[in-house]
Amino acid sequence: MHLKLTLEYDGTNYHGWQLQQNAMTLQGTLEAVLARLGGEPVRVRVAGRTDAGVHALGQIASYKSEKIADFQRLQRSLNALLPSDIVVTRIEEVPDTFNPRRDALSRRYLYRIWNQPWPSAIWARYSWHIPFPLDRAAMDRAAALLSGDHDFSSFQGSDSVEHNPLRTVLRSTVLCSHEFLVYEVEARSFLRHMVRNIVGTLVDVGRGALSVEDFAQILAARDRTRAGLNAPPQGLFLVEVKY
Repeated sequence: MHLKLTLEYDGTNYHGWQLQQNAMTLQGTLEAVLARLGGEPVRVRVAGRTDAGVHALGQIASYKSEKIADFQRLQRSLNALLPSDIVVTRIEEVPDTFNPRRDALSRRYLYRIWNQPWPSAIWARYSWHIPFPLDRAAMDRAAALLSGDHDFSSFQGSDSVEHNPLRTVLRSTVLCSHEFLVYEVEARSFLRHMVRNIVGTLVDVGRGALSVEDFAQILAARDRTRAGLNAPPQGLFLVEVKY
């Protein structure tokens, strides 16, 4: 039986998704609980390997089990044994050929900026605090330039091993939501650190250090050294994976 899990997690206490020696990871934590319940080693596949400190509202993982599962009972057992910062929100059976990474049609992320003069005791774990005013309209105009097919080398992580920097962005916008500015982006796939590098550069546009035209030139330059800083991880959420 091949099972698909939808996961919600707070990534604050983890060294990212991917299994690592001598580090607590989301994959390692989930696999340990699944192995405990099933009585055998388990290896899960995932739609997107989120970095340390990044959160998820709709991460997708899958694994194969020899046992026939009662989905509701399995979900209750997983949520009872997993740490409180990892929750399984749905379990369903999928074909043996299902691959959560390869089969995904798109992934949607949001990045939350707490744009107030004072910090937040509640939202510090889930947003980037920027105390000075940001021009949301200019940031949104710059963000819109990313829609479509582009070479995203300028926003690729310096440690990325991807050989093809071409990506298709379906939606890219900056919105106001109460005290937050929220960057929302949907693409078929992403380069390593791509969203956080985009956000860092959009903030430079918002504070007036770059113009929208400068942002367009950075995209066209295909040069990581031209773009802004890598925004901190705690503001980033994997919202949804579409199939």
